[in-house]
Amino acid sequence: MSAISSLISKKTTSFAGAVKVPGDKSISHRALMFGALAVGETMISGLLEGEDVLCTAEAMRAMGADIEKCSDGLWRVYGVGVGGLKQPEAPLYMGNSGTSTRLLMGLVAGHDIEARFTGDASLSKRPMNRVIKPLEMMGAEFEASEGGRLPLSVKGARDVLAIEYRLPVASAQVKSAVLLAGLNARGTTTVIEDKPTRDHTEKMLRAFGVKVLVEDLEDGAQAIRLLGQQELCPCAVDVPGDPSSAAFPAVAAALIDGAEVRLSRVGVNERRAGLYKTLKEMGADICFEHERVEAGEEVADIVVRGGRPLQGITLDPARVPSMIDEFPALAMAAACAQGTMHMSGLAELRVKESDRLLMVAKGLEACGVSLEMGEDSLTIHGTGKPPRGGATIATALDHRIAMAFLVLGCVSDEPISVDDGSPIQTSFPNFIALMNDLGAAIGPVDA
Repeated sequence: MSAISSLISKKTTSFAGAVKVPGDKSISHRALMFGALAVGETMISGLLEGEDVLCTAEAMRAMGADIEKCSDGLWRVYGVGVGGLKQPEAPLYMGNSGTSTRLLMGLVAGHDIEARFTGDASLSKRPMNRVIKPLEMMGAEFEASEGGRLPLSVKGARDVLAIEYRLPVASAQVKSAVLLAGLNARGTTTVIEDKPTRDHTEKMLRAFGVKVLVEDLEDGAQAIRLLGQQELCPCAVDVPGDPSSAAFPAVAAALIDGAEVRLSRVGVNERRAGLYKTLKEMGADICFEHERVEAGEEVADIVVRGGRPLQGITLDPARVPSMIDEFPALAMAAACAQGTMHMSGLAELRVKESDRLLMVAKGLEACGVSLEMGEDSLTIHGTGKPPRGGATIATALDHRIAMAFLVLGCVSDEPISVDDGSPIQTSFPNFIALMNDLGAAIGPVDA
C-alpha cells in the first residue's frame, strides 16, 4: 500500500477469513539489535517491514552491523559483538519509533561512542527523561532538547557502571534500555519492576545465549539481573505475528454479526495478551488454537467469531501493562458494548505517539459516544449497539488511533474518516488490504 492521507471506513456486514498479521514490532526491533550485537550471522524470518523497524535496521547499519534482506524474504544480520558498535557518522533518524529510540539510547550509553537521535514531529514530542535518568547513573552523558525530547545526543560511558534501578513507572522500554546498557558493564545490572511489563528483552537475550535471572522479591516485585560482558551467540529468529496489530481485525470480528476470523501464528505472550482476556470477559467469542512455544515466545492461532453481545466491565488496572498499546482498539469495543466500561491506570497512554487517552475520547465523542475522561481514566457508556459515527477523526500522526477508528467505521451507522492514515505504515503496512480482504470497506476519502 502506498502512503495515503485521508481514509474512510464504511459499514460492512460480512467479515471472514484466515489471515496473517505482520511480524511483532517489539520482537522485530530486538531481533535486529541483538543480531547486531552477536558475533556471527543471525537469520530473521517474519520481520515486520514497517517504517519503524526499517529505521532500526538503518541505525544498526550506521553503527557497524551488516544487515541485508535476502531474496527469499529472510533478513541476514552479521553482528559486531558487545562493545563493538561504531560511532555513527550522521544523526540516527528514528522516524516515529519510541521503542527503537529508547532501546538504542541504552545501547549507545553502554559503548564509548557518541550518537545524535532525531525523529519525526510525533516522536520529537515524546519525553525521554525516564530513560535518560538511569542511563546517566550508568555513566552516559546527554544533551537533549527542552523537556528531555529529541533531537538529543548521547555520549556513551567509557566504563559502564552496573546499577540497581527500580522502575518508577511500569515501562518495558526503560527496563530494556538499562539492561542493554548493562550488557557492556562490569558486574551485575539489576532492574526491579513492581508491575510486570513486556519481557521480550529477557526472553530474546536468553535465546542469544545470555544468562538473565529473574527473582521474585518479598514485596511482590521482580528483580531482573544481568551479568555484563557476556557474548551474544547468533541464532535464528522467527518473528511471530504482532498481537497489537491483530487487535484491530480481532475487535472488528467481535463486533460484526456472523464474522469468523482466524489470525494465524500470533504472539500470545501472557504479558501481551491482556486485550484478548478482556474481550472474553466482556463476552466475546475468542479462543486460542494450536498453542505452542517458539524461541521462548508463546504463539497461537487466534479465532474470533462475531455475534455475541458485549458487556461493559470495570477493568483491573493491574492488567494495563499487558495491553497498553491495545487500548484504542478496546475503546472501540467498549463503545459498542452494553453498559459502562471503566478503565483506569492509563497515564502511560498520554506519552505514546500521541496523547492517546485524549485522542480516543475526542474521537468517540465526535462519533456520538457518551464518556468521561480523567487524568488517567476513561469511562465509556455503551448502548449495546455501534455509535452513530459520521465524523472525521484527527489522528495526531498516531497509527493506532487511525486504525482503531477505521475499525469502528466498519460497524458505525455512518462512515468514519481519519484525517491522515499514512502513519499506519509504521507498524501495519498492509492494514487496508488485509481488512478489505476480510470484508471491510476502507479506502481513500475521494475514491
